Amino acid sequence: MKKRDPFPTPVTRRRFVAQLGLASTSAFLSRVQAEEGRSPWFQVSLAEWTLNRELRSGKIDHLDFAKVAHDHRIHAIEYVNQFFMDKAKNQAYLKEMNQRAGDLGVKQLLIMCDREGNIGDPDAGRREKTVDGHRKWLDAAKILGCHSIRVNAGSRGSWAEQVHLAADGLSRLTEFGATMNLNVIVENHGGLSSNADWLSEVIKQVGHPRCGTLPDTGNFRVNAEQTYDSYRGVRKLMKWAKGVSIKDRVWDDQGGSAPMDFEKMLKIVHESGFRGFCGIEYGGYEGLNRAREALEGAREAVAG
Repeated sequence: MKKRDPFPTPVTRRRFVAQLGLASTSAFLSRVQAEEGRSPWFQVSLAEWTLNRELRSGKIDHLDFAKVAHDHRIHAIEYVNQFFMDKAKNQAYLKEMNQRAGDLGVKQLLIMCDREGNIGDPDAGRREKTVDGHRKWLDAAKILGCHSIRVNAGSRGSWAEQVHLAADGLSRLTEFGATMNLNVIVENHGGLSSNADWLSEVIKQVGHPRCGTLPDTGNFRVNAEQTYDSYRGVRKLMKWAKGVSIKDRVWDDQGGSAPMDFEKMLKIVHESGFRGFCGIEYGGYEGLNRAREALEGAREAVAG
């Protein structure tokens, strides 16, 4: 069966690309870009959570993450601390991660940090413990050559109280990270953090260039009753973005979910002036090549 092009366009060159099919599009575009002496406006990375089933089952080992990305023609990776939770201070293990990624020419971008407590915990002692708990991941990120750690802005209380508490914890951690030339970035990741208006207030209150966002196109579900439009949310958060996480489904304001319009979403990212890495965070191991091809195809359509 003939493969349909999900990114139709009337432009002659793009029509030719579409006729090649997504499987060969990436190679063609690489040749064109080399001939024209230019690079894509964003690079594709791979978020480790994409492979969470395989990692949890033991089918893939964390130390082989860089190889999996490389074998799928992706040359930048985003770690999740859950898959090496007890190794943050293990110098030999971190050295091995560096060695494996370096041998393959794979860039290590960031560490997504979970299970370290709520950065905006109402209890001052627990909030301080959470900040301290993240410091070892900043140390690990520095060793790995990452630019950021991603944290969760969990809290409790009223809207305003949670803004204040999350900003307090983030400010402390950001100030520490800044001494290491590292960013502390927040993903819309459930609770009020998935409301882009709230998260924007938090980042503004922190007011530090090293504190930014990691907009996730599919994580705008605040709770079982409330969602936030993904396109509007990404547009709101791109001002502070140090990266973008790509999922293939989006939310509206009424609790509805639908397949993401890749071109529409990437146009928002492009118009923000962002020129970093967009990380694949859907599709699993089996769908990895398809996810990359879809993202690369939309990237070209938007850039043209």
